[in-house]
Amino acid sequence: MINVSLEAARKVASLMQEEGKDVASAYIRVGVKSGGCSGLSYDMGFVNAPEEGDQLFEDQGVKILVEKKSLLYLLGTTLEYSGGLNGKGFSFNNPNASRTCGCGESFAL
Repeated sequence: MINVSLEAARKVASLMQEEGKDVASAYIRVGVKSGGCSGLSYDMGFVNAPEEGDQLFEDQGVKILVEKKSLLYLLGTTLEYSGGLNGKGFSFNNPNASRTCGCGESFAL
């Protein structure tokens, strides 16, 4: 399962509205790709429909699609959002990561 914090859900809804997407029918696609200072990095964006093989999760009213090859890396992860002065933006709290980079955008297993 992929979880979404309440603050992240609010920010996702706000961003979707800004981009003219319907919160009730749009999705966030989350994946993992090679790269970043720790070896793997997160990839996230809005999409209008699932692709074949996607796994669907829903939490806090946010529909999340995860491609099959990224699923094992992301199970149990929580999408979080911070708007504070020390760091603004989305982050992933991933229990599968053995280490993360300082900016939190990449990880290793």
